[in-house]
Amino acid sequence: MAKPPNSISPFRLSSLLRLQKDPNLALHLFLNPNPNPNPNKPFHYSLLSYDLIITKLGRAKMFDQMDQILHQLKTETRFTPKEIIFCNIITFYGRARLPDRALRTFDQIPSFRCERTIKSLNTLLNALLSCREFDKLNEIFVGWDRYPGPDVCSYNILIRAGCLMNDLGSARKVFDEMQKRGVRPNVVTFGTLISGLCGNNKLDEAFRLKEDMERRFRVRPDAFVYASLVKGLCKVNELTLAFKLKDEMLERRVELDSAVFSTLISALFKAGRKEDVVGVLKEMKENGCKPDSVTYNAMICGYCQEKDFDAAFGVLSEMEKKGCKPDVVCYNVLIGGFCRAGNLREGIELFEDMPRRKCAPDVVTYRTLFSGLCDGLKFEEAALILDEMVFKDYSPSAASIVKFVDELCQAGNLKLLLTILNSLAKGNLIDVVTWRRVIPMVCKNDKLLNAHVLLETLLMT
Repeated sequence: MAKPPNSISPFRLSSLLRLQKDPNLALHLFLNPNPNPNPNKPFHYSLLSYDLIITKLGRAKMFDQMDQILHQLKTETRFTPKEIIFCNIITFYGRARLPDRALRTFDQIPSFRCERTIKSLNTLLNALLSCREFDKLNEIFVGWDRYPGPDVCSYNILIRAGCLMNDLGSARKVFDEMQKRGVRPNVVTFGTLISGLCGNNKLDEAFRLKEDMERRFRVRPDAFVYASLVKGLCKVNELTLAFKLKDEMLERRVELDSAVFSTLISALFKAGRKEDVVGVLKEMKENGCKPDSVTYNAMICGYCQEKDFDAAFGVLSEMEKKGCKPDVVCYNVLIGGFCRAGNLREGIELFEDMPRRKCAPDVVTYRTLFSGLCDGLKFEEAALILDEMVFKDYSPSAASIVKFVDELCQAGNLKLLLTILNSLAKGNLIDVVTWRRVIPMVCKNDKLLNAHVLLETLLMT
């Protein structure tokens, strides 16, 4: 007689769930922990088991199944769920761009006999920020009194939202409100505001705020604050002040990262001072700051702007020798430089060489090359790139499509135009603008058979 399988304990279930990588199998295991369940003795799940299965389902974006588990959790009376479980769920919804579900979860926390604290509020604010739900964030800000007392993190998130909207007035309003409520701003608060001001070329205000944070609030600027100011100064070509700020960082022993040096290198190229780049690289080395892909890309971009491709490839070689693998941004910069200079053959060769260099082209690579080929009137090559783009589920910019179709219409190249429209149709990329460009040419053309086929292609989209 076969021995019946042993029942597993709640502790054993948690162990098995932790080891199971497949979320579907984990869900099946959770719902059916014992092969021969006793209807008079229901299985007693542990809180850890709920936490584990909810996490696995959330990461897999199996939200309907996760809701099923939550509904079951609500019926538990042996324990009270921890707030961190709901924070994780809200975070999953934020990453999936599902703000309404994140809000619903936050509102439901008390129904699980769990107290909402500032942790779940800040998690909700972060989720709404990820979803760019600025109106909902403002509603929460206006109704602060209905929520757990906001802390500095809460205000920092709202200030960040104002800066992302380029509504610095709103960000400043939040900053003033936090002081009225006795919440002390920290370095993140000032860093966010200063970055927003620099991004909007309000450098005088940014420097006044830096001075205020030091003198009034006794908060020391960190690397992010300095990097924002250096970037803002370089943007308006104030290189002397930017280098002074870099020296101030060294004097105050603020850790200098590659971002600051890379920004200065880009600015030097832009100002026509590439000979000074060597000095910046030397200073990087002296301060123990190793050049990374951002630094090398800044140099490659600078040389490409000057059409000095030998120097650009020299940087690429140096990059590889130093063990810094060139990324797709690096190749996109080089291909873009070749295209702007009219060196389309070199751009195509580099594009075709990318897989051998173990770097896959991305949508920017394809768009850059396609646009360059269109500008260079290389229609046959552009058609091949377009077809490959559509196959990879990429799409060129609308402006490039319009330009390409216009050029083919002016050249009266119905055969290639038909090929292009077929490719666009595969990707559902034919819009009203394309219609308007193509129809007049078709109506005027005397090759009626081709025109008929062309119209059929348009009508099928």
